[in-house]
Amino acid sequence: MKTLPQNNYRSALETVRNLKQKYGKTWNSISPESAARMITQNRFRTGLDIAKYTAAIMRADMAAYDADSSNYTQSLGCWHGFVAQQNMIAVKKHHKTTSKSYLYLSGWMVAALRSEFGPLPDQSMHEKTSVPALIKEIYDFLRQADAIELNDLFRRLEFGEDVQSQIDNFETHIVPIIADIDAGFGNEEATYLLTKKMIEAGACAIQIENQVSDAKQCGHQDGKVTVPHEDFIAKINAIRYAFLELEVDDGIIVARTDSEGAGLTQKLPVSKVAGDLASQYLSFVEAEEIEIYEAMEDDVLLKRDGKLVRPVRLANGLYKFKDGSNIDRVVLDCITSLQNGADLLWIETPTPNVKQIAHMVNRVKEVVPNAKLVYNNSPSFNWTLNFRNQAYEEMLAEGENMTAYDRNNLMSEEYDNTELCFLADEKIKTFQIDSAKEAGIFHHLITLPTYHTTALHMNDLSKGYFGEEGMLAYVKDVQRQEIRKGVACVKHQRMAGSNLGDDHKTFFAGEKALKAEGVNNTSNQFEVKKANVEHGCVA
Repeated sequence: MKTLPQNNYRSALETVRNLKQKYGKTWNSISPESAARMITQNRFRTGLDIAKYTAAIMRADMAAYDADSSNYTQSLGCWHGFVAQQNMIAVKKHHKTTSKSYLYLSGWMVAALRSEFGPLPDQSMHEKTSVPALIKEIYDFLRQADAIELNDLFRRLEFGEDVQSQIDNFETHIVPIIADIDAGFGNEEATYLLTKKMIEAGACAIQIENQVSDAKQCGHQDGKVTVPHEDFIAKINAIRYAFLELEVDDGIIVARTDSEGAGLTQKLPVSKVAGDLASQYLSFVEAEEIEIYEAMEDDVLLKRDGKLVRPVRLANGLYKFKDGSNIDRVVLDCITSLQNGADLLWIETPTPNVKQIAHMVNRVKEVVPNAKLVYNNSPSFNWTLNFRNQAYEEMLAEGENMTAYDRNNLMSEEYDNTELCFLADEKIKTFQIDSAKEAGIFHHLITLPTYHTTALHMNDLSKGYFGEEGMLAYVKDVQRQEIRKGVACVKHQRMAGSNLGDDHKTFFAGEKALKAEGVNNTSNQFEVKKANVEHGCVA
């Protein structure tokens, strides 16, 4: 991630000094140094500033990946601004940079956790306004992380520490968000309007899928219905126009195809010339050859290869695709999207299998050589079982004796410390590296990790706290671990902006300021002799 040049502190300082001189005694209580410090701590004024900044980063990362596939990027899905903030603070602390680390905004998690209707399935039933609202919330928390860390550095500078270089080369917590717009929440005008709100909130990358908007299903569920390419292209165009209107020229469109697992279509497009895009789409529709006298009243009929055929239509009016056509449809979807303005692809797959993903992507690359994927490392996959099955097949092919393993029970805990387990886990460990190299995956994300970590941690804490361990369950497994691992929010008052607010109140009211810090602040109990305050942490 780019560092933020802090010469704006000096320019801000000069500006405020000139304003003080201009307005005279009425500005006597304004400190140019304090004002410049506040300006420096608030680098991004609007969501559009963020979108333009992060779009440029993402474009640079895409070019770096094209040059070397080891330069893939990653993200975790976050359902709250605080979760996203702690994610980026942790990335920066442990890896010393946020470079190539993004955030993902999952429509699934918005539906499940952020709707005013309560928990909902991933079927585009949640309020569309909740998506840009979450984007704004995430960036509010990330900007606060910048302000808190810079405020700490300015404090240390005032106390004589040599941290000027850390201020001058400060790396922001602001990173790109890939934001899920589902199937566009309506027609292409609705998609355009919502896209504008998402960009204005800060999103530089919009992910849209080729399902029917009013029949949208989670990509890992059955019953998915896709739209003809012309309909999807119209929504890709709507997103691009929104980016251009808001002058985010580098905005990224991620085109997702659900055709691998979708067997239905709602519309039959109109073909004007044999072999055109509509014709190719229609060729995938299952149909039965009939004679004209066999046609029923109000039947829909097609001419195919000189013969009369009747598309298979279900009782709900949907049309069925031919069995086994899914991969060909995926490839056509991907090529068509890239040829009509999309920048990245997203292919929903039934399992995380590098060879299967590469098979599809390589076919796309025959037409569009620099095709790249955003890939969902989904919690909907049973990763352990999938990779144990892959390891089993590999070991069997190499002639190993597999009689010690029950092929129908490979998830069993009894295999956790076996050769099969170690081989499978190594494949999981290298999945992102391998698929970035072999299957064109530029960006790896986990859609719902923080949904699952919240559930897991509450399960573990509740078991102990409401059981025999009582308060020890919290102290031992939460607070003590925060202290030992230097988790910033162990001092939750500071993380919520208390210290930052105290400094601001001092700027505003001077010695009269009523501050939260002091001898009676219980957060002082977390001060240690050797404090490592870099990246906002305690040792």
